[in-house]
Amino acid sequence: MAATVETISNLERRITISVPLKPLQDEVSQRINRLARTAKLPGFRPGKVPLKLVEQQYGAQVRDEVFSNTVERTFSDAVEENKLRVAGFPNIEHKPFGEAAEAFEYTATFEVFPEIKIGDLSKAKIERPALEVGEADVKKTIDVLVKQRATYEPVKRAAKKGDKVAIKLIASIDGAEVERSGDEGIQLILGEGGRVPEFDESILGNKAGASKTFEINYPADHKPEQLAGKTVAYDVTVVSVEQAILPALDADFARTLGVEDGDVEKMQAEIKQSLEQEVSKRVRANVKEQVFKALLENVEIELPKAIISAEINRLMQSTKNDLERRGVDLSNVTLEPSMFEDQAKRHASLRLILSELVVKNELQANPDQIRAMVDQFAQSFERPADVVRWYYEDTKRLDEPAALATEENVVTWVLASAKVSDKKVKFDELMGNA
Repeated sequence: MAATVETISNLERRITISVPLKPLQDEVSQRINRLARTAKLPGFRPGKVPLKLVEQQYGAQVRDEVFSNTVERTFSDAVEENKLRVAGFPNIEHKPFGEAAEAFEYTATFEVFPEIKIGDLSKAKIERPALEVGEADVKKTIDVLVKQRATYEPVKRAAKKGDKVAIKLIASIDGAEVERSGDEGIQLILGEGGRVPEFDESILGNKAGASKTFEINYPADHKPEQLAGKTVAYDVTVVSVEQAILPALDADFARTLGVEDGDVEKMQAEIKQSLEQEVSKRVRANVKEQVFKALLENVEIELPKAIISAEINRLMQSTKNDLERRGVDLSNVTLEPSMFEDQAKRHASLRLILSELVVKNELQANPDQIRAMVDQFAQSFERPADVVRWYYEDTKRLDEPAALATEENVVTWVLASAKVSDKKVKFDELMGNA
């Protein structure tokens, strides 16, 4: 085998590989001879088919298999020999296998992974959120838990904030229907969030049986992105209106939260501990995001088109799956690759940067760190030991905690170089409720 490498651009390479023809022809002949021992054709007993007929019947298929295997094997060997890190699938070009004379030659055009150089991280500024969970935060959380356990009773009055309403809905964009609730309808709590405020405000003040049409202009940065910058027309019918009946903050309520003896003070202490754990988790996530941003700003990287394309396809498929779970008719939704390009570039760049840091600085998580991450996952379950056991029953299940623990090592490595300061924040701000 002879191979020559040509540099087309910073990331593109072309390998021309030439393989002597005779060994390939010999392998084709050997395979056909083996087939002849068991070949079955009409008018002949098994194994008695003339070799010429076997070759006519199977020769082209065998030749394609031998030459295709040769391409795969020799390309892999050439890549390894020339120490090339291939990104994506190569584009293979060659003449028909049957036209080869003394040697079989083909070209493979492909992209390689870029070289990654980390810039000066000593100037990167990281602000670590700092706060302590107070009694007011505990009380606010309990208020939310009380509302979550509310029961509802029908009322004849107009709907107001906090009521549960059942609605039937038809949504259209430019006259084309994009969503319909169906006979079962949709239930929602007015003012609970998770929707643009204009939607709930359009329903407030309506009684059961009322119908209303209205439009909402979604902002350009709206999520999900398929509604961003769009005007959606809604036709809504209010089926029912129910008011909330809140439970008393007593022993029975404490038991619903897992406090078996009904001790309200113990319940409050456990809620505070849970909030402190969540605060710690949010702080780490916030710092990690700042670290990732600093890395992206301190690294110049040219991404292979193949990697961007693969990431765009992944994001598009993920979005389609999410829309289907929500009951959206995809035939009325157009997802363009350009909608995901910026996000895909960020994800791909960050993945390459993290991989480079992990390899060069030996930041791969060790077994103790992976176990600590599993223990952290298990804390939020009623029986943590069972969760830990589940993870270690199949080592593939450890991939996620291992990846997250490795990311934590990268964060620690960056923080050792960056300028880190504490910034006081409010509880609601950290939790995203501000």
